[in-house]
Amino acid sequence: MSRHVTPDMTLLDIVHRYRATEPVFRARDEQAGECLLCKALFETVADVAARYGLDLDALMADLEAAAEAE
Repeated sequence: MSRHVTPDMTLLDIVHRYRATEPVFRARDEQAGECLLCKALFETVADVAARYGLDLDALMADLEAAAEAE
């Protein structure tokens, strides 16, 4: 099984390819303390997880599930 989303992809690339991933990022805005798609659109998923203290594995699993559902 190939992955749709990888940690080295930018948020912009992911949301552009898989519109269903937008709510995944929005759901983490409160934990991050700001709008991820507003402030970190050009950063990679791995960098965003590290910067905002997000669980990278959980984020990747949710993004992959959303991308597969499209």
